[in-house]
Amino acid sequence: MALADRWLLPDGVKDILPPRARQIEALRRRLLDLYDSWGYELVMPPLMEHLESLLTGVGRDLDLVTFKLTDQVSGHLLGIRADITPQVARIDAHRMRNEGASRLCYCGSVLHTRPANMLASRNPLQVGAELYGHAGIDSDVEVISLMLETLLASGIEAPLSLDLGHVGIVRNLMASAGLSAAEEALYLEKLQLKALPEIEAFLDGLDVDASVRALLAELPRLHGGAEVLARARELFADAPQAVLDAVTYLEEIARQVGLRYPGVRLYFDLGELRGYNYHTGIVFAAYAAGFGQAIAKGGRYDEIGRDFGRARPATGFSADLKCLEDLAVAGLESRGGAILAPAGQDPELLVRISELRAQGERVMQQLPDVALVNVTGCDRQLLREGDTWVVTAL
Repeated sequence: MALADRWLLPDGVKDILPPRARQIEALRRRLLDLYDSWGYELVMPPLMEHLESLLTGVGRDLDLVTFKLTDQVSGHLLGIRADITPQVARIDAHRMRNEGASRLCYCGSVLHTRPANMLASRNPLQVGAELYGHAGIDSDVEVISLMLETLLASGIEAPLSLDLGHVGIVRNLMASAGLSAAEEALYLEKLQLKALPEIEAFLDGLDVDASVRALLAELPRLHGGAEVLARARELFADAPQAVLDAVTYLEEIARQVGLRYPGVRLYFDLGELRGYNYHTGIVFAAYAAGFGQAIAKGGRYDEIGRDFGRARPATGFSADLKCLEDLAVAGLESRGGAILAPAGQDPELLVRISELRAQGERVMQQLPDVALVNVTGCDRQLLREGDTWVVTAL
């Protein structure tokens, strides 16, 4: 690398400079306070762990975006976290070991070998919450509600859209068709792309029951508004009971979320495969107007704890804090300008500066022998009037 290029950062990686850095930090504090008000305890996992721990129960997708390195102390293979969710699952399984429901939240940097999409950063600041120890609609509705509250607290402009799906539908339909592992992989690949002609050609080549084949062919078309669930209930009338149970589950989730957030648009995609390798039930994602990618997403992943030796129901969501701040329209309240104090070691001056800082003011003291050329952000000054130091307009 040429000397002139050494200051450049890798593609997809950026510094965060003033004033945006403070705005992101203020949003981080606001969201963690929000989670605390809902009873979620903050955890701070390390940036790196043994690779096996980071990739436990999450499938190949996370493996591909995880940076690997060799531990110079032990010689073991380590990973730099690409997702904090597995770390929080490990903490719940082995460090806390609560028997009842456990509510945990986090905020920290993650690193990706490649961006998740064209708009994504390779070093997101991941914020999220997880609820362990309860399997059912109540915990899923709570987590979805907290995700929506996160977006509202971030100042993201309405309307918001919520995309709902359930991996149990496609999983149980494939099981009833008796597809092999290789056939399942091919079908899922085409389903993810919504490649209708390719799906139909693929299914025509399989030796499966005609009725099940028809359902698998129709699945990629089942996306849209509430009418999708009504259509699915008709189509799946003779499907395995687990498929109908998943539709019923989505209907109830939609009803409860709709009552809490009537202004949020609900969208259903019964062929949604986001996180298919580790999600076990409902999956959801939130979208903002004018932005083509999900700004927060999550779902139920009951099996991840089993891989850590302690099976626990689990549901949660995450988002990129930097993305949320980018999309914020309402914004955080702006702070007032700073106070410029003169140089010097006068005891009364130093006491007054300390008092102002304790009151929440931002005070910048001029350095001696430095020209007063940059007072950006200062709109007041500290001057001596008689025996008193007073704040006046600059």
